[in-house]
Amino acid sequence: MNPLEVITSNYVLNVGFLAWFAAQFIKTFLCYVSTKKINWERMVGSGGMPSSHSSLVCAIAVGMAKKVGYAAPEFALSVALAGIVMYDAMGVRRAAGEQAKVLNKMVIDFKELFQALKEEFDALARGEEFLEEETGPDGKKRKALKEFLGHTPLEVLCGAILGILIAVLVPAF
Repeated sequence: MNPLEVITSNYVLNVGFLAWFAAQFIKTFLCYVSTKKINWERMVGSGGMPSSHSSLVCAIAVGMAKKVGYAAPEFALSVALAGIVMYDAMGVRRAAGEQAKVLNKMVIDFKELFQALKEEFDALARGEEFLEEETGPDGKKRKALKEFLGHTPLEVLCGAILGILIAVLVPAF
């Protein structure tokens, strides 16, 4: 059996990736509904409703229970992994996203301050530039820190429910 057949014949991996894909699709759809634009980054990006990380690990945990039983050490390991991933999504990654929001706001505030200073210096120096343009000579814009890193408890809960439902509904083979 070739490696692709081995991977695609694994029930636990299949329900895990199906749950991940479903969560990413729902995120993309919800983004489209709110903005009326398809944002393909939402298909692979982190953060948002529902948590694809939670969907993946919960589907794997339930899939593992269906395949090896609730008393198996593999099920215990998958539940522990799910707990760690969901805790991390709500804690560390969410905090990093909040910090990114603050840093992005600081960059905007500093740009406004520097723009005001630039205008004053330009007036004093009769048109000589003090700061570079917002876009460089190559036309590239400044990159902001990614703010969609973590999840709220509701996003994690919805992701977990989605993953559990998918694993329960997809029959083990």
